[in-house]
Formats: sequence, C-alpha cells, structure tokens
Amino acid sequence: MQLIFLQNYAQAILQGTLWMWAVSCSSFSYVPFNLLCSCIEHPHLTVDSEKHLCEALLGWLTSNVGSMEFSSNTEDDYGSILEKVQLNLLPLWFASGKRRNHYFSKLADESTSDIFSLMKDPSMSSCCVLRVSGRNSRIRLTEYTEKVDLSGCPQITSAFLLSALPCSNNMDLTLTGTLNRSSVKLQCFDGARHLISQSLFQLLAFEAVCEVDVSKCPNIHFEAAIELFCKSFPSLKILKASYCSHFKLETLFHLVRECPLVNEVDLTTDVSPIIPTQVSIVSATVEEYQELGGVSYKILKDKPLLSSITKLVLKGRSDIDDMDLQKLSLLSSSLSYLNIKGCTSVTDMGISKLICKSMKLHSLVVSDTYFGRNSTLVLCSDSPLDGFPAMPCELNFSTSLAFRLQKLHIGGCKNVDVRSLLQLMSCTYSLKSLCLRETVVDDHALNNFSGSSLEKLDISETMVSGASLTQLVRRNPGLKLFKVRSCRKLSLWEGRLEVVEALPYHGFSGEELSFELSRRCTLEGAEFGWGLSPFSLKNLGPAIRSLRTITVGLGGTLGEYGLELLLTVCPLLEAVVLHFQVISDNIVKRIVESLKHIKVLGLCYCLGGLSSLSFQLSMPNLRKLRLERVTPWMTNDDLVTLTRSCTSLIELSLSGCTHLNSDSQQIISYGWPGLISIHLEDCGEVTSEGVSSLFDCKAIEDLSLRHTGENRVEEKLVQVQLPPLLDPPPFHVFFCHHKGQLSSRVMEHFDVVPPTSSDSSGVDPTQGRGIQRNFIVDAASRWPMLRKIALDLCDANEGGFDSPSYAGRFSLNTVRIAKCKQQRCSLDFQCFENCRKSVHKETIILEWNSKGLKTIIVKERV
Repeated sequence: MQLIFLQNYAQAILQGTLWMWAVSCSSFSYVPFNLLCSCIEHPHLTVDSEKHLCEALLGWLTSNVGSMEFSSNTEDDYGSILEKVQLNLLPLWFASGKRRNHYFSKLADESTSDIFSLMKDPSMSSCCVLRVSGRNSRIRLTEYTEKVDLSGCPQITSAFLLSALPCSNNMDLTLTGTLNRSSVKLQCFDGARHLISQSLFQLLAFEAVCEVDVSKCPNIHFEAAIELFCKSFPSLKILKASYCSHFKLETLFHLVRECPLVNEVDLTTDVSPIIPTQVSIVSATVEEYQELGGVSYKILKDKPLLSSITKLVLKGRSDIDDMDLQKLSLLSSSLSYLNIKGCTSVTDMGISKLICKSMKLHSLVVSDTYFGRNSTLVLCSDSPLDGFPAMPCELNFSTSLAFRLQKLHIGGCKNVDVRSLLQLMSCTYSLKSLCLRETVVDDHALNNFSGSSLEKLDISETMVSGASLTQLVRRNPGLKLFKVRSCRKLSLWEGRLEVVEALPYHGFSGEELSFELSRRCTLEGAEFGWGLSPFSLKNLGPAIRSLRTITVGLGGTLGEYGLELLLTVCPLLEAVVLHFQVISDNIVKRIVESLKHIKVLGLCYCLGGLSSLSFQLSMPNLRKLRLERVTPWMTNDDLVTLTRSCTSLIELSLSGCTHLNSDSQQIISYGWPGLISIHLEDCGEVTSEGVSSLFDCKAIEDLSLRHTGENRVEEKLVQVQLPPLLDPPPFHVFFCHHKGQLSSRVMEHFDVVPPTSSDSSGVDPTQGRGIQRNFIVDAASRWPMLRKIALDLCDANEGGFDSPSYAGRFSLNTVRIAKCKQQRCSLDFQCFENCRKSVHKETIILEWNSKGLKTIIVKERV
C-alpha cells in the first residue's frame, strides 16, 4: 500500500503540477533521496519561488538526517541536494536567517554575499554572477507555473529580470549582456523604452502565470519590468508590489495599458505613524521634488483606458491626494474593491467623488483617513443599476452603494459624526466585514444594522454595550473574527456591572452575550478586554475552540486559572498577546508546552513573577516575540538562552530590560541573523557605545532604539541647534554629555563567539557614548530593506543625527526622532540638581514618498 502511494506521489511530483501540495503533506519526509534528486532536476518542477523549494529541502533533511544515525559522509551527500537551490533568487531575509542552519549555513553566507554584490553593482546581471559563482540564476518557469514570487529580493533589478527570465535558445550570453546594458539605460531614462523592445521577442511566454509578487523589491524599475511582464506573462492578472514606494501612479496607468488582463494590484506601503485626527501637530513642512513623467488628468481622460482592475490596494500611500483620486476615477468603471487605509493626504470630498464613480464597489477600506459626512452621503444615496437583482420591498436602501457593500472599514475615522454613522448603519445590509474601531458608534447606531452575514467585526475602543452586541451576534451566527478590546461599557458576565462606568440597565444579563457567542459562532480570531473573566471564558468554550489568534487587553482579568483554561480550550492557538494580565513561569511554560505551533507571543505590561526559567523551553516555530516591561531582570546570559530557545525569530521587541549592555547587540545579531524588525526601549546601555554588531542582521526593515544608552555617570545639560536634519523648522534639543570611563564588558556568553565581520565596525570610541551622528545615513545604506527607524535624541552622542538625502535614503521612508526634556524630581528639593529624569516633550517625523519629504512635529510620542 505504501509502495503504491509513493509511486503515485512520485508521479505527481515529476509532473510538476503538485509539488507545492506534496511538500505540505506530512508524508513528504518519506520520499526517497534519489527520487527527491530526480524531482529537483526534472524540467517540469514547478515552484512559486526558490524560498519554497529551499524550505522543503531543509524540512526533508531535518526529518531524515536528524532522526537517524548517519556518518558525516552520508550527511554531506544528503546535504548536497541544497546546492540545487538558486541562491541568487532567495529573499535577503531568508538567506540571512539561515546562516545558523546546520545544513545551509555555508550556502546562506554565499547567497547573502551574492545578493549584496548584485546590489553594489546594479549593472551586474544574473549572468555575470553565473560566470563568477558557476550557479544557475534562471527563474524556474514551466507550463504549469501559475505564480512567480520574487518578494523580499532587493537584488532584483530590471537588468536582472531580463537575464533571469527564460528565453529562446538562440539568445546567447553576449546578446544577453547587450540587452542588460540596454535595460540599465532604461532605468536611467524613462523615455528609452525602445532600447528594450528589440529583445522582447527573445523571451518565452508562459500562459499559465497569472500572479507576480515583487513586494519589497526596492530596486526594480517598474516601467521596464512591466514591459517584461507583458511579454513573458501575457495572462497576468495579479501584481503585488507592496512596500515599493517608488511605484508611481503613472506606472499604474502604464500597467493597465500594457497588461489589459490585470484585475488586482497591491501597492501597500507602511501606514504613517502620523494620523492627523489622532495626534497634535505642532508644525508641518513639505519639500516637494520635481516629478518626471507626470500625466495630467486631462491627458488621461482624452485617452480612454479599458481597465479590468477590480481590486486596488493603496494602503499607506501618503503621496496619494485628491488629484490622484480624480485620475483613479478613470479606472473606477470596473473597481469593486478599494483600500486606501492610512492615505492621509486625501480629503473626505476627494473620497466621496471617487466613490460616486465606482458603481460596482462592494468593498471599501478607508480606516485612518478623512472619510466623513460627504462620503457617507454618497454611499447612502440611491444609485439604481440596470440588472441589479430585485430586493424585498421592506428594504428601503436596496439601490444604494451602502446596501451592497460586503466590506466596510472606517476605523479611526473621526470625521464620521453620530448622525452620519447612524445613517450608514441603517443602509448597510450585506456586510461580511465591518470595522468601526475608535469611532463614535453607540448602541443606537449598532442596533440599526440589520445585516445577517457578518463574519468579521471590530468595534474596539467604542462605547457599545453588551446588550446591543448580543442582538447583533444573534443575527449573525457566522462570525469568525470578533474584536471588542477596550470597550469599557461591555460586560460579558453577570454581576460585574457595578465596576463599569455609569452603565444604565437595559434588562440585559451579562451571560447572554457569551451564551449567544458559544451557541452560534465559531471564532478564529478574537480580541477581548473589559468584561473577560475565567467565568465568561468558560461560557465561551464552544465558540473559541478553533481560535487561532487571541489578544487580551486592559480590563480582562483572566488570572492564572483563566489563562490555563484558555490554553486547554484553545489548543490551535498560533498567536497569543496578553496586556496587563497576571502571569507566572507556570503560565509561560504551559503556553510553550500546550501550543506547539505558536508563532506570535506577546507579554506586555503584565504583572506577576517571571524568571529566566520561563524561556528555557524550546519554541522552534515562534516568529514574533514581544516582551514589554515584563523582564526587567533580563541579562545577556538570559538573552543567550532566549536565542537558543527561539531559533526562528524574525521580529523582536524588548522594553524595560535595564541590565542589557552593548554586548547585547552581538548576542542578538548572532542568535537571530534573520531579524527584520528590532524594537528596543529602555534597555540599559545597548547603544552606549554606538551601533555596530546589529549591522550583522542584514535584512532589517524596521528598527527602533529608544532610551538604550541610559547609564549616565554624570549629565551636563546643553542646549544646541539641531543640524540640517530638523531644519526647517528650528528644533532645539537637550542632549546628554557623559563623563567617566566606559563600562567594562561582560564575560563572553557563547561557547564560541564568532568574530565580528569587518563591515560591522565603525564606532569611534573617541566620539563619546551613544549612537553615532551619521547612524541614519549609515543604516540606510547598509540595510537595503530598511524602511522605518525610530530614535531618541538623548541617545545621540553628539546631540543630533544627520539626515540622508532623497537619493541616499535608499528604501528608508520614515524616521521618527523623539525629544525628551529634563524634569526635576519634585520629591527632593535639597538635591534637585542630582535628581532629574527624562520625560517626553515632542517627536519629529520625516516621511519620504514618491513626491517629496514631509517634516512634522507632534506633541505625542509616536
């Protein structure tokens, strides 16, 4: 029986059509080595990316070599299969993260080196690397390929793509080299498209490819790339280019012309930390850059486009304004899904005009924008459409856009008043996903929602009560996502109404909500806060047995018994985030032992007695870890233990770990070389000698270092004028000048500590303590994927930081610099000169986008 299964299994793999399915099966580890080698070399092998292939091979090796006794020679023979992976096509974060892998460390170093070589010389094509390394660099494409995933590859350029895409046999390397140079010229001159046209006939077409993902590929020239996609993938329908802020709106129109079948485009970028309706802006200036190749609305209107785009995601695009929305209205005839969350430069009037022209719209995501009364009126107005199915006569708004909406997210939209929200809720009926986070929604508005198809609901931080929410749950038994965090009027169980602020009695028993949820719903994700207790959790049992993610915030009082009950009832949890809960070593141990597949763990501002014993158990699948104000005792020894327990981390956030020092940088970079996000706040003296070893984490995208050089021997307050980084406007700051010797280094923590690479040095000890003045410029150039950085001025060794130029920022989009002021301690009047503490004063934010630089100062710490 097993032999027949393997034969069928092998046939499926050799045909190339079921490889991605095969590697996901638990029986994949039983595939014989020789058969696996044959599959890898088979011309019809079909994979989405080299990363997926590499992961599958590493999984096979771990299951087979790791579970049996093999000689070193046999292990080497088995490990040689990894040499079939095309190293130049691996994402940087993946290659960097595998440098500690037993089977792949040498090849990971080689891959990382090749990636940086390609970025150092953009004119170098994959064929150049091929001649140097002797490895293949062709993208694996077959007649069965449906998706091409190149995301996370900063080495990908237009020249690289041209030489990496399969071509006809008569295209030799000499010709390829010529075409590469043409492509490089195209990157410099937008008008030189004809230089590449002669080479397009050489590229092979792959009709089955319908999706291309080039997200986080900051060096692609999209005008040239679209020409290549048009020829190689004539059936292309989905293009994902997330976190590529240089993808301009004009490029979108070029895509529509060249690839007429494209119906889904994702141009997501990071949402700005400055949501105008949520912060107090002190001042703001904009420095615009000359935009080359801009096309006016009139020109676009005179040349009608036959757009097929149905789904458009522009999340976080702060460079999109009302004029751009007017241009996008030319694509609105087919548009059914629009996401402009965090587009802070568009107004309510601009949004309403685009909605008015998008008559097929059924999904609208406008959270954290100026969406307000005008847009609400447009959604609720009558708009009869030919062919729209007849609705029951009792439904008054059956011809409005709002009635047909299946997804509506207006979280954080402060411009939506109570009256507008009431009208909007009265008109919506077909919603499957509703987000009203941080709006003025109340019981009256929620009770006016008569829909019965909801699957996702987010009413976090609102004044909705349990009575109205119970009625909604009763009408919507299909709920799968339920977010009610920070709803202070919500009570989930009987007998706790007295602790909720001025909650009027509605004839509502607190047990009803949990009863309705448990009787009708099967939740997969939830966020709770006020009202959650062990009693209500027990009542929720049937509803939360399939939970994958849970967040418990302020107001939830689970305690140790409640958390143990949670782990018992919800064995499928993959993400657990706890805020302000009482925890212990026993709870963390239960989490690790009970949730074998946990990927996200957050313990934030929790009470209780944690010790280093909590993190000595292995969590090999953990990807994201947040320990905020729960491990003040953490030392470098504990950090080493953590690196050995959580070997797969890509995101790390630590705060309040006051015993860490500059050696912690080396521990972090050696233990987790594949980190893409590092947040350190109030962590002792981590940056007291500057930033050096962290540069060994090659793929950093998000870095926050705040109050990480705090161990001051003596402080001298000096007021200085900030360098050009913060000019205009003038920005006076305090910085700390340290006296005394540097603290002594701790003993080595690793059994074998690798030497710091030569490119990780750069801290001049004569410059004083703290982060280097040129750190932002240096970080932008040495971390090719870096998009966000947050620092504190009190950690700067010269009182400020230099700002990168527009061209020298590389992928960097957002810089946040917080300013503190020294406040005298009011409890010590005799020794007030020695009793000062740093408190937040204001934050300056620099945001680059495709149009220019925006400099904003806000009162809040963001």
